[in-house]
This record gives sequence, C-alpha cells and structure tokens, in this order.
Amino acid sequence: MNFDFSEDQHEIKRTAHDLLAKRSPLERVRAAAESRTYDDGLWTELVELGWPGIAIDEQHGGGGLGVVELCTLLEEGGHALAGSPFLATALCGLVLQAAGDDGQRAAWLPRLASGEVTGTVGTADALVPDADGAALLLLADADGIRLLERYEATVEPVDAIDPTRRYARVSAPAGAGSPLPGDVEAALDRARVAVAAELVGVSARALEMTVAYVQDRKQFGVPVGSFQAVQHRCAQMLLHTESARAATYFAAWAADADPERLAEGAALAKAAASDGVRETTASAIQAHGGIGFTWEADVHWFYKRAQLGAAYLGGGGAMRARLARLAARRVEAVV
Repeated sequence: MNFDFSEDQHEIKRTAHDLLAKRSPLERVRAAAESRTYDDGLWTELVELGWPGIAIDEQHGGGGLGVVELCTLLEEGGHALAGSPFLATALCGLVLQAAGDDGQRAAWLPRLASGEVTGTVGTADALVPDADGAALLLLADADGIRLLERYEATVEPVDAIDPTRRYARVSAPAGAGSPLPGDVEAALDRARVAVAAELVGVSARALEMTVAYVQDRKQFGVPVGSFQAVQHRCAQMLLHTESARAATYFAAWAADADPERLAEGAALAKAAASDGVRETTASAIQAHGGIGFTWEADVHWFYKRAQLGAAYLGGGGAMRARLARLAARRVEAVV
C-alpha cells in the first residue's frame, strides 16, 4: 500500500507551488485585496495550464485526472492565497460532473474546463464565492441542487471579511433553473473535500510564517520561539495542519477510488480542515503579537480567508454531526 503521491502528482504540486510563488507573492495579494480586484493575468495563465478542467473528464474537454490532483492544486492556491475564480469554477465542474445529466454536462463542462466561463456552487442565504462573475450557478437547498444561468438568479455582491476573494448572496425564484438529477450529496462531498484542500494550504502557510517570525523576533535577548509556550503553540498548529491534510487526501482518494467511503471521509476532512484552520490562523495572530492583527501584517489575510472557507458548504459542527449520523447508520446496518 502506497500512502504517498505518485511521481506525477508530486510534479503537479511542485509546479503549482513554484508558479504561484512567482505569480502570487503576498505583496500582490495585498494589492488585489485592497483594490478588491483579481489578477486577470493569473487566471488566464491558470486556464492555459488547464487547471479549471483538471478533474473534468476528457470527453468534456478536461484533463481527465482526479480529485487528488485537483486537491494538490487547491492546496497550493490556499498556500498562496491566490486571487482568482479557480476554486469556485473547479467546484462547479466537480458537482456538475458528478450529479448532472448528459445534456447539462455536455452544455457546460467543456466551457468550464476551457475557462470560457466561470461557475460556482453555494447555498441560498449563504455567502457564495465568485458568484457575481459566474455564468453558471449551482444552488443547493433542501430539495437538491438547481442549475441556474446568471440571468435566472439574483446575485448581490457582499463586502465580506475576506477581501482576497469576492462573495455574493444568491437567490432565485422557486422553480427557476433545472435540477441536477444525480446524487447531489455525493457531489457536494467532492466539493467539500476540495474546499478542505484549500484550507490545508491556508493553514500550512500560516504555520510557516509563524515559525519564521518566532525564530526572528527576540525578547530578553533570545528568539521568542525559544520559549516553551510558543513552541507548544507551534506544535499544536502543526498537529492541526497535518491532521487536516491526512483526512483531506484520504477523502480525495475515496472520491476517486472508493466512493462508498466518500461520505464519511468528506465529513471528516471538512470538519478537520474547518476547525484546524481556524485554530491555526488564530494562533498565528497570537504568536505574531501586537503586529499580528494590524493592516500591515500579512498573516491576518490567512485568518480572514480561513473564517469564510471554514463555513463554506458546512462548518466543523455540521460536519461532525453528519459524521455521527453516518456512523450510527453503519452501526444500525450491522446490528
């Protein structure tokens, strides 16, 4: 049994890391956040590299790879806080491919894969990332998921706590759009795994920045990182990050290779990533001391991304409750 990435998956992750380190340094993240814009050139480059369609079937113009490969890209996107509609469009493709009918897939997947249009996934009355610029909206409610074109929905942009990404509230009249006929919960589970991957990247970068800071910052003539309390905080941040990473890539593997285990894996991954990233980024603020929460500190961008990402498509509490229900069903089936 191999628990590591394949060489190709390592190469995808290395390439993404190097690209985003060059194209999305924190000074560009800051400039984009302060102006509430995206780097359109970065999105064009990601489209040319085939990122939006990496997990879309080749018959629909995608790369034909899996959720694991998509998660490696999204983890690096979170690590760099890259500003683009990549997450929202990738989730839209995942959900539509998993739960759409043949006509819906044929009409939209090639356009999403090529970057001709962008899409998003969300729930009514919640903040939906990149909805304002999306041509395709997948809106979940108690009855399932509806496919809506932009003109069929009301989209109200919102200035949310996280200025590194655009958000909006989406609503639509009852009966608008067309329902996705497939297993929508399994489709949303794939999306939750992808969101968890981005949160792992956010958590990892917050940890890296914190370790670098406490090694450099001195009090009483020694680095603050030499104090045991600070070491314990950093160790806990590492535990949260690696726990979330392990759960996320297990769930991504299940999505590709063992769908029967996807529901439990996705709930565990999203719970671990949502709770972990909030703890990690809050600890990063604390470890940076007085500078941590100021506008001049880069680390607070990660805290802000973490707050909305943790709640998107279900927060830690909702995911733990779902995991408990799934476990109870499994026990009842055995007894």
